[in-house]
Amino acid sequence: MPATHRRLPVTVVTGFLGAGKSTLLRQLLLNSGLRLAVLVNEFGEVGIDGDLIRSCGFCPEEELDGRVVELANGCLCCTVQDEFLPTMQVLLERADQLDGIVVETSGLALPVPLVQAFGWPEIRTRTRVSGVITVVDGEALAAGSVVGDPTALEAQRLADPNLDHLSTIEELFHDQLDAADLVLVSRADRLQADQIEAITAQITAQARPGVSVLPMQRGEVPAALLLGLEREDHGDHGSHDHDDHDHDHDHHDHSHVAMQSAVIRLEGAFERSQLEAALDAQIRSQQLLRLKGRAWLPGKRHPLQIQAVGPRIECWFDSQAPAERPAADGLEVVALGLSVDGAALKQALQA
Repeated sequence: MPATHRRLPVTVVTGFLGAGKSTLLRQLLLNSGLRLAVLVNEFGEVGIDGDLIRSCGFCPEEELDGRVVELANGCLCCTVQDEFLPTMQVLLERADQLDGIVVETSGLALPVPLVQAFGWPEIRTRTRVSGVITVVDGEALAAGSVVGDPTALEAQRLADPNLDHLSTIEELFHDQLDAADLVLVSRADRLQADQIEAITAQITAQARPGVSVLPMQRGEVPAALLLGLEREDHGDHGSHDHDDHDHDHDHHDHSHVAMQSAVIRLEGAFERSQLEAALDAQIRSQQLLRLKGRAWLPGKRHPLQIQAVGPRIECWFDSQAPAERPAADGLEVVALGLSVDGAALKQALQA
């Protein structure tokens, strides 16, 4: 499938100043093995985050101008038409050279309008929001504050006159959690186990049902969590084994978060709405972090692509996928989580 015809996956990373977003991004860029472009939204004239990303050595210097784009002196959620859309269109002109896009929002930008902007006609057929990741400062939360340096955050707010939407920091924190598909708690290595447990309970009570909360230190999180389970050519590697089987195994990506995965392959006639309902139920009941796959449905020429991060699930028929159908209808899904019950997932899909 030509890369120019794919819908590029977009990961949105949000969180307050100092929460750990740039540290997470640098680790992701250096260790994912993927060709990623980064859109950094900052306030003020000094693009600190952009400079840190540019200097981390994630790509050849001659590619930097095409891979790191900064939007300064403007809140993405307030300047979608004037700044965001033209910038995205420029990035999409190089879509065949990219595996995905990461957007780092300023902690003062409302995340929901940004996510909604990917539904604009100019870009919705070329991209899909793979997930919204909210980074929170675990050390600050343990001390009773949603932000580590309120003074610096206030200075950031005053640096931009467009922030008339901001009422209180606590309300903005609620907006960040409400938009999240996954919440990462930074500086977890500086916290006791009971502190992490209390923070997890606090965030879980405020976030949407099905959203997982994971501890993180020094930005070390498996890239598969943020970007998908593997490269976007999943399923096109010549392995067309249609026997029913599944397996579980652990991922120990230089992280202290031990991941488990399960692969399910089933033959049979699946109905889209029932399949989506079964997947949604399993995502919530098992607290699955990521799910990816495709299904060949009766009477449909193209496969149904399946993507989910946390409770965000999206399915669409991919007209750009190879037209050659397998010998029988069926599906293949890969699930990733802290504790994945492959047998239960398989049973739910068979039902």
